[in-house]
Amino acid sequence: MPQISGLEEMDYLTSTTLLELKKIPKRLTVIGSGYIGMELGQLFHHLGSEITLMQRSERLLKEYDPEISESVEKALIEQGINLVKGATFERVVQSGEIKKVYVTVNGSKEVIESDQLLVATGRKPNTDSLNLSAAGVETGKNNEILINDFGQTSNEKIYAAGDVTLGPQFVYVAAYEGGIITDNAIGGLNKKIDLSVVPAVTFTNPTVATVGLTEEQAKEKGYDVKTSVLPLDAVPRAIVNRETTGVFKLVADAETLKVLGVHIVSENAGDVIYAASLAVKFGLTIEDLTETLAPYLTMAEGLKLAALTFDKDVSKLSCCAG
Repeated sequence: MPQISGLEEMDYLTSTTLLELKKIPKRLTVIGSGYIGMELGQLFHHLGSEITLMQRSERLLKEYDPEISESVEKALIEQGINLVKGATFERVVQSGEIKKVYVTVNGSKEVIESDQLLVATGRKPNTDSLNLSAAGVETGKNNEILINDFGQTSNEKIYAAGDVTLGPQFVYVAAYEGGIITDNAIGGLNKKIDLSVVPAVTFTNPTVATVGLTEEQAKEKGYDVKTSVLPLDAVPRAIVNRETTGVFKLVADAETLKVLGVHIVSENAGDVIYAASLAVKFGLTIEDLTETLAPYLTMAEGLKLAALTFDKDVSKLSCCAG
């Protein structure tokens, strides 16, 4: 829970209790617009609620590439979701059934009123009751269990996996780690946990899917970076769907042209990102993508078109050209 005056006395909702509601709120305010806030906010928008997403940051999804943030923000606004960025939260007040959030935005004081308030500012491991110190298991500042590359805790006989270690919080990551530490703890195999290539999907509409390095991360690692940005209105499948707000972005090593990262905002981006994950994991190049046949009228074709964008203006190519 964020430190906002009045929140502890407020009858607020979490991502769990929100889904237990028996009645759709007319107005729902969401504090926090990460993947949980966006997914649930958009869900209730489709159910008929008036949604306001609020965040402290000036940029939506600030850990992502700017083109991704801009595309998602544009889509949310087009759909009629209210977005409040750069908010300083002063206090929250409950007046009868109405929840009021007092904020300062760009020096201007505002009051956002709603029937329900969802707090979606992240989660931390609930390890307090486990008495881990008695077993010599160290935890971090956010209550996460600290592990090494083999999944071992500070007590070498105890292993941990999944969200409780505050790695990437995805069910498939937890399952992968669980398999590794089982082999290590029971089989003595000393396998290392490798999370260098983890695809991430946010199930909004359009979907956000990423894998590998962002442009900024690649530069920080010392790469000479080359990128391509393909707007979704250049992808035939998106045109057919009449949903052209989105983007494909490829990040590559300028010297070797190896694909370092792929970032997508589109319908079915989560399905496309698996192919992108293979490209990043196995060091495929931009040329590998352009020389591989991509089925026409699929969203996955956007990967090839984005690769072609490094050297060509795809808007001037005929159907399936390349």
